[in-house]
Amino acid sequence: MERIRNFCIIAHIDHGKSTLADRLLEYTKTIQITAGQMLDNMDLERERGITIKSHAIQMSYNAQDGEAYTLNLIDTPGHVDFSYEVSRSIAACEGALLVVDATQGVQAQTISNLYMAIEHNLEIIPVINKIDMPSAMPDEVEDEIVELIGCKPEDIIRASGKTGEGVPSILEAVVKRIPAPTGQVDAPLQALIFDSIYNSFRGIITLCKVENGVIRRGDNVKFFNTGKDYTADEVGVLKMDMVPREELRTGDVGYIISGIKNATEVKVGDTVTHVSRPCQKAIEGFQEVKPMVFAGVYPIEPAEYENLRASLEKLQLNDASLTFQPESSVALGFGFRCGFLGLLHMEIVQERLDREFNMDVITTVPNVSYLVYDKHGNVKEVHNPSGLPEATLIEHIEEPYIKASIITSANFIGPIMKLCLDKRGELINQEYVSGNRVELHFDLPLGEIVIDFYDKLKSISKGYASFDYHISGFRPSKLAKLDMLLNGEPVDALSTLTHEANAVSLGRRMCEKLKDLIPRQQFDIAIQAAIGAKIVARETVKQVRKDVTAKCYGGDVSRKRKLLEKQKRGKKRMKQIGNVEVPQKAFLAVLKLD
Repeated sequence: MERIRNFCIIAHIDHGKSTLADRLLEYTKTIQITAGQMLDNMDLERERGITIKSHAIQMSYNAQDGEAYTLNLIDTPGHVDFSYEVSRSIAACEGALLVVDATQGVQAQTISNLYMAIEHNLEIIPVINKIDMPSAMPDEVEDEIVELIGCKPEDIIRASGKTGEGVPSILEAVVKRIPAPTGQVDAPLQALIFDSIYNSFRGIITLCKVENGVIRRGDNVKFFNTGKDYTADEVGVLKMDMVPREELRTGDVGYIISGIKNATEVKVGDTVTHVSRPCQKAIEGFQEVKPMVFAGVYPIEPAEYENLRASLEKLQLNDASLTFQPESSVALGFGFRCGFLGLLHMEIVQERLDREFNMDVITTVPNVSYLVYDKHGNVKEVHNPSGLPEATLIEHIEEPYIKASIITSANFIGPIMKLCLDKRGELINQEYVSGNRVELHFDLPLGEIVIDFYDKLKSISKGYASFDYHISGFRPSKLAKLDMLLNGEPVDALSTLTHEANAVSLGRRMCEKLKDLIPRQQFDIAIQAAIGAKIVARETVKQVRKDVTAKCYGGDVSRKRKLLEKQKRGKKRMKQIGNVEVPQKAFLAVLKLD
């Protein structure tokens, strides 16, 4: 156990974690590197160049002191939407490599992940990456890291994930500075589940870190929280593929296959123990995930509802930050109300449902959860505008607020402040991190940043601003429910809750957008935006008309009028029975309103 080291790599998005992980794997001769970012094995990760899932892998390393060490490395995502993956990885480690890009310096997610690691008492090894770049500023970045962590300048390792420079120093630092796992081999078994994978042949594979005791192949084990017991058919460690072993001992990170078929039985953060000699209490220090953005996900074919449920359950195994519960809608039938950590997370889940499970789904406009106080003093949590009580019964509505931290260069302070103030934000303070870099702290309503805030922030700061946030609580707010009506019928999938000040302009923009996207029918379609009983905007999709008077050449005008009247009666009858199909791209376009 003294020769095991468990560590993860944390950094802001695009600071070179996965490339550095490649060099570590190459140097320890774990695998032959055939392509870049070997641990990003999902097609989506390769295409977008981002890490979505944490990836664990075991390396063997012969240190300079002549001893052979086992290193368990977990490569984590850097985007704010996948911070739950990072928190789970940190729970399975004793140390962390904090990677900072030499061309960009310390950014918001760097600080956020660092605090998370410090809370878990991890040993931090700071690494400055990309020092081979022409625009690198290693000395300035070194000062920033010293100021942030309070370490000595000589503790910081300079490296390059591209050329492999500094990799031996990193491995030596891991062995010397990161403590070995603590735990008792002869104590009752305690293993923390930090991830799980669904395999259609083997069932559910649980990834865990053994905190105390030993687990052997064929042991009878049970999950502490669910109380269900299983046989460990296979245990082993994670290399590029799974490598079976006879046993996993204290401090090891590995996998257990026990033929579990039901996705709901495995919970990330649960503890695995023996049936015959169980541990007294579960391992603590694992937070429940809090979804930030809610959206309805509905199958295009109503008959696919059960398949969608099964797909979401399997996806939830692999992505523990996804939450869902059944709901129904007048326009879309039966579906699920899903909770996501952010918009990128929502997009990735949609894409994965399509690719991995062949599920075509409609996603409604995303929104956040509100607290509604009625006149009897009751409180109700509402995730969906259609769940609001009557306006006459509502005393007041509270919406969630966040504390946002934005790090940017001083040149962009003006536009960023304007963006945040337009989103009803309040500036709390600003402080200079170092040189030309400023950290701005804002109080912002979560509902305002949910849709396009991050994209706008990136574009006005030319990609140089970084953004991180956490929920700070609920505050009373003047909110209005905006309904979209098609021919007088409300479309509940398009209704949104928004601030009174924005409601009219948002309604007008949504009407204009829908006019462009809804195909023309044989009758006029009235698109209206309404707040309560008051119509605030209207557009009309004109009907497609056949020229019924084409066969009349000359003669009395009454002949033409008779044909037009006949057509008008037909149109009126058609309008009574005609229904309007709203295409999927109309739902998506509402998210991208300028």
